[in-house]
Amino acid sequence: QVQLVESGGGLVQAGGSRRLSCAASGTIFSIPAMGWYRQAPGKQRELVATITSGGSTNYADFVKGRFTISRDNAKNTVYLQMGSLKPEDTAVYYCNARGYFRSMRAEDAWGQGTLVTVSS
Repeated sequence: QVQLVESGGGLVQAGGSRRLSCAASGTIFSIPAMGWYRQAPGKQRELVATITSGGSTNYADFVKGRFTISRDNAKNTVYLQMGSLKPEDTAVYYCNARGYFRSMRAEDAWGQGTLVTVSS
């Protein structure tokens, strides 16, 4: 069983920065892709950014130029450096890992979420 533990959420002022971390642990064969999603109150969960084990990244348009995703493959950890934060970035941020954990069938694992609140 794999567990994802996020950290780094909290209150930040508009224009500020915040770094989220997510570490995967447990039975892990490989994690080809990791990413961050977010869900604001009353809205659906949406993709923020993803990164492959080879370092290829993908960003939602609304964070391009402001957020940077990175990962440490040796530690099975993914990071999200958030900058120029806006009140509309307020959401619960969820870590996702798509990998091979218990078998050779790809599975999705999710963290419990970490709340980021951006004050104006």
